[in-house]
Amino acid sequence: MSTTTLTEPYIFHQSLTDETTVPPNGILSRTIQTDARSKIILFRFAPGQELSAHAAPFPATLHFLEGEADVLLGEDRKAATAGTFVYMTPKLEHGIKAKTPVLMLLTMIKGEAPVTKKP
Repeated sequence: MSTTTLTEPYIFHQSLTDETTVPPNGILSRTIQTDARSKIILFRFAPGQELSAHAAPFPATLHFLEGEADVLLGEDRKAATAGTFVYMTPKLEHGIKAKTPVLMLLTMIKGEAPVTKKP
């Protein structure tokens, strides 16, 4: 899968679970959409792999599609499973450690939509 360049007014993936396979040891990431306002990345984690604690300057969401992981959100640790959704405010320190093979969708909200001026 490569970065999607919009030639249509939408992006359609029948099943994100079929887009990648779990790496034997590591983390696989694929950008599925990017523009000036947002970026969407599909992650696959092998069990035991982690993204160490870090922060982003803009809001972001995590949507866990498969597997189980521990998620650090500021001072809190949460258990994530398939179906878990997280919204993070800008500059929130966060990290992820996979307990099982994990499929996760990250959406970064990089900017505001342009304002349309009325004539």
